[in-house]
Amino acid sequence: MATIQSNKQHEVLEAVIIRFVGDSGDGMQLTGTQFSDTSAMFGNDIATFPNYPAEIRAPQGSLYGVSGFQVHIGSVEISTPGDEVDLLVAMNPAGLKTNLHAVKPGHTIIVDTDAFTKKNLEKAQYDSNPLEDGSLENYRVIEVTMTSLTKEALRDVEGLDNKSITRSKNMFALGMVYWMYDRSTEHTIEFFKKKFKTKPPLIEANTKVLNTGYYFAETLELIPNSYTISPAKMEAGTYRIIMGNTATAWGFLAAAEKSGLELFLGSYPITPASDILHELVKHKHFGVKALQAEDEIAGITSAIGASFAGDLAITTTSGPGLALKGEALGLAMIIEMPLVVVNVQRGGPSTGLPTKTEQSDLLQSLYGRNGESPVIVIAASTPANCFDFAYEAAKLTLEHMTPVILLSDGYIANGSAPWKIKSVSDMPDIKNNIITEPDENWHPYDRDENTLARKWPIPGTLGLEHRVGGLEKDRVSGNVSYVAENHEYMTKIRAEKIKRVQNYIPDIETEFCDSGDLLVIGWGGTYGSLYSAVKQINEQGYTNTGLAHFNYINPLPKNTEAVLKRFKKILVCELNTGQFAKVLKMNFNGFEFLQFNKIQGLPFGNSELIEKFKQLVK
Repeated sequence: MATIQSNKQHEVLEAVIIRFVGDSGDGMQLTGTQFSDTSAMFGNDIATFPNYPAEIRAPQGSLYGVSGFQVHIGSVEISTPGDEVDLLVAMNPAGLKTNLHAVKPGHTIIVDTDAFTKKNLEKAQYDSNPLEDGSLENYRVIEVTMTSLTKEALRDVEGLDNKSITRSKNMFALGMVYWMYDRSTEHTIEFFKKKFKTKPPLIEANTKVLNTGYYFAETLELIPNSYTISPAKMEAGTYRIIMGNTATAWGFLAAAEKSGLELFLGSYPITPASDILHELVKHKHFGVKALQAEDEIAGITSAIGASFAGDLAITTTSGPGLALKGEALGLAMIIEMPLVVVNVQRGGPSTGLPTKTEQSDLLQSLYGRNGESPVIVIAASTPANCFDFAYEAAKLTLEHMTPVILLSDGYIANGSAPWKIKSVSDMPDIKNNIITEPDENWHPYDRDENTLARKWPIPGTLGLEHRVGGLEKDRVSGNVSYVAENHEYMTKIRAEKIKRVQNYIPDIETEFCDSGDLLVIGWGGTYGSLYSAVKQINEQGYTNTGLAHFNYINPLPKNTEAVLKRFKKILVCELNTGQFAKVLKMNFNGFEFLQFNKIQGLPFGNSELIEKFKQLVK
């Protein structure tokens, strides 16, 4: 079918925030993803925030069963999915009730009035119909009989049951939004052709409903004009929109190629990390070996076995899985084998909030093992740089012969952003410590004088036979040793090896100013929120506010204390009760670390950060 493109006059906007909400079966994630991908193809800068319930299919119409997808697009720099929304598309009363607070007064709400039945209003705990009782008078409400219009549009399409027809209504909403924001339908129609290539009726149905919604919006008096957001000015290069989990998987693929090793993933599915497994199993042609193990312990121990055999070995999980992997991680640490553990953090404790974001696994990553068991800990901070820090985790583990924990979180793992495609040839070199030729002076725990890393002899190599296992090792031979002084020496040398990683990681740099009244500190996935808020407060005249965002947690960058000394006040912002603040207090005496914490399963909001900053800066 023909692609539609409106020829009407457009009002130009710098940016817009849109949120699609409805039942988990209403296709809001697909709708939001299609709008995001289309906007990225147009050249807008973009950030997304999927937000969905933990239940596979929560009770229809319930408040806790609402699934949402927020997208922020702009012709200017976009670093967060945004706070208050310009347009809310609510497919049912529950979606309206749980998200109305986020809509800016005077802005637009599109609702499917067919869903506002007495039964659905009761499920959403409404005493009266908000479309009739005047409670929405501060908003521009566009009431659409979306379900009815979808059924009418598909009346003559053969081969569809009633359920398939009704499920197509999300494309009606998408068509309306495409017209409102001057988006082409071409990308989405091509998506239909690929996704449903064996089911022509579904291609016809979705395309027809998408076009019907587009034309319908064009006729509405409540939408006199459409809006346009020009392409953003970005560094020259080839871009694609990428999710954090996908970027993580690709970073490991690049590291395997650069290091000349095959990639092995031993993993047990867990929200929100499973997509890394799903992505890597697609790439067997790159030599990837992926094992879906029977449990978390089997996942990490299979990866340790692959590391013995000379692979770049990784395992992926979230907080509950990291708890189960602790003993085996200690084994990799004491043997001094390369291994990357990816922890995509979620709300806890226990099962907690499995589909919501949090940063509460930091202390677990640093100290959650028996004995003195230090490992390298780093954290990605955006969906795009998940690629870079997956690559960096692989580089560090291979070059320093010790496990690395890579922290991500549900916010950046499921979020997406433009990513400038990189060539592996331009990535930093990765040196592995594998040895294949015996040397008469070789011993299993001889160390590099700079990194203290030992060599990596592959089991079965003639002349390189040696003992391995979880018992303490002799400092030279690697044989089991119960000598008291040897155990103390090995404990200290393993800790010193981690400390020396400071010589191979970059200094922490401040953004916006080098010294001043307030230093905002963050780590991991809060970067976009903190960057946006600090930028805004500087633009408002509070020009002595800086940002220091940490990606390297253990060890910390060498110049951390020097940076802290340059600011009068220090505010540590975290999505936990203050775990990184505790780490900083333990490492740097004489500083007062103020805290701003949020534990709601949601990222920081721009307005709440700015309010806190202004309290501290005159």
